[in-house]
Amino acid sequence: MILDVDTGIDDALAIAYAVSLPAVELLGVTTTYGMAPVDYSYRNSRKVLEALGAAHIPVYRGSEKPLKRSREYSGKIHGNDGLGETLGPVEAPAASSEHAVDYLICQIRKHQKELTIVATAPLTNLAAAITKAPEIVGMVGKVVIMGGAVMTPGNVTKFAEANIIIDPEAAGLVLESGLPITLVGLDVTRKTLLTQADVAKWKQKGTPASAFFARFTEFYLDAYSKLHPYLKGCALHDPLAVGVAVYPDLVQTVPMNVKVDLEDNALGRTTEDLYRAAEPTTLVCVQVDADRFMKSFFAHVI
Repeated sequence: MILDVDTGIDDALAIAYAVSLPAVELLGVTTTYGMAPVDYSYRNSRKVLEALGAAHIPVYRGSEKPLKRSREYSGKIHGNDGLGETLGPVEAPAASSEHAVDYLICQIRKHQKELTIVATAPLTNLAAAITKAPEIVGMVGKVVIMGGAVMTPGNVTKFAEANIIIDPEAAGLVLESGLPITLVGLDVTRKTLLTQADVAKWKQKGTPASAFFARFTEFYLDAYSKLHPYLKGCALHDPLAVGVAVYPDLVQTVPMNVKVDLEDNALGRTTEDLYRAAEPTTLVCVQVDADRFMKSFFAHVI
């Protein structure tokens, strides 16, 4: 597995889940901008892996901005540093040994059908990889994407989910590429909730890692309580994508050609493309066994 992330609180939880699963060989982590600039995503990913005792897993710095748009950061949900104000500013960005896009291309060519990519960020890195090496579309085994809201309202606008609307051109390119995609969107991720009681259990463990994760997850919970008070916790968007990659029977899916709207009044909306004649290569998740996923997540993380 390779994780393509914009770490991000729920990305950090997804990294922790992937590292903890015996069935997963995490080859590397590729980073991009998203919830914070890419220097932060890169730094945060390395710090999370260090906290988990997995500093040997390499991290690669990737795309700095959307393909055709700009990106502004509010810090409302994940903090200005991307991890709930736990790490602060990046003072001197560290260098990456290889660009994330080149790493993705290299690993796809090397591992081919044995490789699963889990993308929990704007899809700029994947779009750039496809553009640079189109042949990889037919090589990779599986791509699991946390993104979209096909049959449910969005979380940025009434139509759009965050990872898609941040770079809708990249999302459209990836979803129309023919990659073997499983789309884990808000249709299912809003049904997997972490609560204050769950974080209290991490605090009770009293380890440096559990304290670190509890601090930034509490920031996420607080943001959710203000922005989405109808939910009784914060959604485990990105960890669910890891769960679906490893345990595909957690979800029920519908094969579908998915398009991304670029019109201003519906920017980032993910809908079925009824006019694309090609056989669908995307499976859209429509139901999830939330209880089973949550048991697995809490049995492994921290």
